[in-house]
Amino acid sequence: MTATINPTDSPISQLVNGLLSIAPLAKFAKSQARNLIIKRAEAIGVAWRDEVKLLQSRGGTAAFSPQWAADLAEITNPDLQYPEYYLTSFHAYDRGNMSWDAAMEVEVAAYSVHAKIFAETGRSGDTRLRQSYHDLVRQACSTPPQTILDIGCSVGMSTFAMQEVYPEAHLTGLDLSPYFLSIANYRAQQQQSAQINWIHAAGEATGLPAHSYDLVSLFLICHEVPHTATREIFREAKRLLKPGGQIAIMDMNPKSEIYAQMAPYILALLKSTEPYLDRYFTLDIERELIDAGFQAPTITANTPRHRTVIAQVQ
Repeated sequence: MTATINPTDSPISQLVNGLLSIAPLAKFAKSQARNLIIKRAEAIGVAWRDEVKLLQSRGGTAAFSPQWAADLAEITNPDLQYPEYYLTSFHAYDRGNMSWDAAMEVEVAAYSVHAKIFAETGRSGDTRLRQSYHDLVRQACSTPPQTILDIGCSVGMSTFAMQEVYPEAHLTGLDLSPYFLSIANYRAQQQQSAQINWIHAAGEATGLPAHSYDLVSLFLICHEVPHTATREIFREAKRLLKPGGQIAIMDMNPKSEIYAQMAPYILALLKSTEPYLDRYFTLDIERELIDAGFQAPTITANTPRHRTVIAQVQ
């Protein structure tokens, strides 16, 4: 039996929020959270600093390859208006997702954060997490999707993982950060995955043609945006999906006992890097999907602290 937590109303959560409203304490918490993630990465054999340096130089000897600036300019949509909620601190980065530091540390951070989801998995925990999601998506899709949109694709880890499951599908990765997309495009070139189309746009207003996709995927996205953005993304997904198409969402599970029993210190570190976490934990995702034009979704716990939500267009 699981317990639903309400981070906004619980006394511990209110105390944590009050402490994080004090700038020096918030800065300290972010620093501690970052150090904790790096320490865990190194403990499981992920050479955080070395892997980041290798990416910065693109495998060469330069401290920072000048090619990154050219890639950024090429992939950036100069007409894009960034939502206000996006231009804030995320994941202990003052500039949030709008920086090279954030983009170049996504992969090593994912290995670290997901290392302890399953017992004794270490670096492979990230792979197992994605696999648990894809297993449920495969079960829900009666026929393999031919066109897939990955909203909030970040540096492409979720897109590449989906490509392995559906190698014949046409995939599009969409994200608000041109820094993330630059990394994704570089990784695609390394892996010779040229068939993936990378789009610099907002998930709420993609600019893509209606009824173009069989599957829209959101992997660890909803907890990073406010309710208003979630609603708009769901409606945009409904517009983009073909008749009978499906939306698949993998994210934190608010009903997990792990979050209900989380120590105040860890909760503070988590909240310091996730500005919209409280709002996500109060989201009625089933109601929001139905209101957006989807059938009642299936909601399945795919790890001890994550859930997969899948819904078909009404």
